[in-house]
Amino acid sequence: MKILLTGATGYIGKRLLPLLVSKGHNVVCCVRDKNRFYIPVEFKENIQVIEVDFLKKESLLNIPESIDAAYYLIHSMSGSSDNYDELERISAENFTERINQTQAGQVIYLSGIVNDKSLSKHLSSRKQVEEILNSGTFAMTTLRAGIIVGSGSASFEIIRDLVNKLPVMITPKWLNTKCQPIAINDVLEFLTKSLLNPLTYNQNFDIGGPDILTYKEMLLAFAKAKNLRRWIFTVPVMTPKLSSYWLYFVTSTSYKLATALVSSMKVEVICKDTKINELLKVKPMSYDKALSKALMKIEEDQVASSWKDSLISGRFKNNLSEYLKVPKKDCFIDRRKKEIINREFTINRIWSIGGETGWYYGSWLWNIRGFMDKIFGGVGLRRGRTNKRNLHSGDVLDFWRVLYANKEEGKLILFAEMKLPGEAWLEFKIIGNTLYQSATFRPKGILGKLYWYSVLPFHGFIFEGMLKRLIK
Repeated sequence: MKILLTGATGYIGKRLLPLLVSKGHNVVCCVRDKNRFYIPVEFKENIQVIEVDFLKKESLLNIPESIDAAYYLIHSMSGSSDNYDELERISAENFTERINQTQAGQVIYLSGIVNDKSLSKHLSSRKQVEEILNSGTFAMTTLRAGIIVGSGSASFEIIRDLVNKLPVMITPKWLNTKCQPIAINDVLEFLTKSLLNPLTYNQNFDIGGPDILTYKEMLLAFAKAKNLRRWIFTVPVMTPKLSSYWLYFVTSTSYKLATALVSSMKVEVICKDTKINELLKVKPMSYDKALSKALMKIEEDQVASSWKDSLISGRFKNNLSEYLKVPKKDCFIDRRKKEIINREFTINRIWSIGGETGWYYGSWLWNIRGFMDKIFGGVGLRRGRTNKRNLHSGDVLDFWRVLYANKEEGKLILFAEMKLPGEAWLEFKIIGNTLYQSATFRPKGILGKLYWYSVLPFHGFIFEGMLKRLIK
């Protein structure tokens, strides 16, 4: 079957794609930018990649009419715009109109549990999208989930950050709100078993695990799984704004996502029923087992996808391809080079940079820069990286975004997502037996020039020290 997969570069989409291919489907992946979509060699014969921006109706003409079904995995709640609900409405209307013109017999939408009368803006938007999709001429299947637990999921990463960093937590009262978490593996099983299954047509289903827990209980269960002692005290005086800042500064989440999550966490998300479990013969795993699986994936460095790699985790607004050519005109450039001793060693060092490994030299200065960035509303260093040794275009690397990564060529280009009065690139490339390292900054106005000269004294030993450590 030919299946359309929207959100193919997202947390769910990246994990769903190999499952669909393994079941013999040909998958048409919708992406906004082909340059940030990595296709494993073994999948290439079964995947077609098309560029689609669901806010631009004309781009949807790239969707082939011959598709049999489609997954709608588009969400904008943590984007840079305050009117994300309006953007989600437009995307859903454009998608529905186009799918009506295809042969698709079914659309599957992953939404949020919306059975509470006082919905947050985030959940209200999800419900609105569901209503729009239901107006299509195709059979509609909606799967409604609450907290998704899996390595790399936004909810899991927030829980992990809070528990790992804070032995004692003074928390807002919404930590006593109940929810019904579900493991990412179970979400994927529901998504695949619903595909072209007439039993699921024109229906919506709540999906959740067997445990109903408060957010406080979820944090304490994570602490127990990690053999950590943690104390949590809830107070009624923390406003939604303070709660959002609390999450923003302590965890790796963006402020926009923190705000959306806080508004949602005040509402109970518990399944009305779990009839789909029997319908599709799925037995969701417990929260403790979901935690165990997620922690094992992290320990083995096998995290398949992370919410941090989505563009909404940073301040990137354009396609990667627009920044691939590192400029020279009107730029300040710090160029350095050094003869390498062992090519494989140096490439492995470059591809392991950042995250838990650090930047090899002057780590305390990198940490200060990350802290300053966080203070001024930037992403800081807390995003880390999804994998310790692998990098692909579009991946996050602390406060950088990977624009280009080619191990065979020995070339890596990073673009800065930190708060800057300009634009910055960091490039590594090996030509022959020489490693070339370039830091390029294109200033915006006088502030940009002042910024460059203010950090220039640090470049000498930071970049030179890093270059030496990449060699030996």
